[in-house]
Amino acid sequence: MPGLLRGVARTAVVAGTATAVSNRVSRRQAGRWAQQDYEQQQPAAQPSAAPPAAPAADDDMSARMDQLKQLGELKAQGILTEEEFAEQKRRILG
Repeated sequence: MPGLLRGVARTAVVAGTATAVSNRVSRRQAGRWAQQDYEQQQPAAQPSAAPPAAPAADDDMSARMDQLKQLGELKAQGILTEEEFAEQKRRILG
């Protein structure tokens, strides 16, 4: 039974990481499209302003922190070993 729980926990962590990465890519791509639309609407004589990058960085950091908290809880419950915890943490912090 512990092996099954460990497998389920590992799958949940990997799925959460994949979701966070996918969301980050989607936000980045949407930001690029919005910037392109903005530049096309502005006259060519005016220099375009850079989009603010802080909110995306904050969202990404909070998602990483949530994942790390989940990992810590799984490790504290004995579902993840120290090695598995270190590997998943390395992937999240990338």
